[in-house]
Amino acid sequence: MRRRSVRTRPAAALALLAAGAAVLGGGGPSGAVPAAATGAPQAVRSTGQEQAGQEEAESCDLTSTVPPSSVDGTAVKAIKAKGTLIIGVDQNSYRWGARNPNTGELEGFDIDLARAIGAAIMDNPTKVVLKPVSTAGRIDALTGNQVDLIVRTMTVSCANLKKVAFSRSYFNIKQRVLVPRSSTAKNLDEAIGGKTVCAADGSVAKDVLNAKKTAKQLVLVTNQLDCLVRMQLGKVDATMTDDELAVGQAAQDQTVKVVDGFEQPETIGVAMRQNSTDLTARVNQVISDYYADKRWQKSFEQWVQPYLPENSKDPGLYWPAR
Repeated sequence: MRRRSVRTRPAAALALLAAGAAVLGGGGPSGAVPAAATGAPQAVRSTGQEQAGQEEAESCDLTSTVPPSSVDGTAVKAIKAKGTLIIGVDQNSYRWGARNPNTGELEGFDIDLARAIGAAIMDNPTKVVLKPVSTAGRIDALTGNQVDLIVRTMTVSCANLKKVAFSRSYFNIKQRVLVPRSSTAKNLDEAIGGKTVCAADGSVAKDVLNAKKTAKQLVLVTNQLDCLVRMQLGKVDATMTDDELAVGQAAQDQTVKVVDGFEQPETIGVAMRQNSTDLTARVNQVISDYYADKRWQKSFEQWVQPYLPENSKDPGLYWPAR
């Protein structure tokens, strides 16, 4: 895949980008359709009460998945019979899943993988639809049969495994904090202690912040990019998100930075409905092949590596070796 140049946008332009993200696109070259409108943020106290039920699931096996297979089972045959494979993706996360304002196409690390999965399963890129979904709407999009797969930095967690099935993991991530460059915070604890912190609803960041109980207020938004806009407007003091998304936002807007320290190492995988065992096996085969023939590393070097801190650029830190 050729590398396209995406110019860094100033802060004011980013606000417009986020506000319009839900209505961009349509039937462009990627076959994407418009995302749902972004909802208003919710302000809640960081009490930790929303962690109820999460701890009891901590003993689940996060590495368990079905063996890879190239055989088309019932779920794959049903997708082929309907004529399209619909993959839920992001269109707001720079370097991961974002719409290039110059070409109108979706591009990024997750988009490369989504297209690779689609091409392997459908044998025809015109039969693959990339459908933008919000962070909070990922599981509903799957269980409501709006999409067949989710390739959108989705965490493999015990809580999520109660609702969806996952492929093998394809990326190691951590929770990091992003602050304005004017902030005097030197580390994660200083950045969130007694501060108003933003996170995407339905994200692991929300759970981490509720568990730490040190933020003065937690502001929840539908899409994590909305946190960046609120930080630009001075409505929140910090944003917690996956480290790669944080690095992408810092690359996108030079007025913000990532502070030292991280929370809760985790992995991300491709999500699908729990009754689609053969689809999980097909996706696992694609991911294994994608890594073996160096496409994973090529995509990593193009979209992610240039914006990592100097001591964190090793691809081996991010590929789950199993």
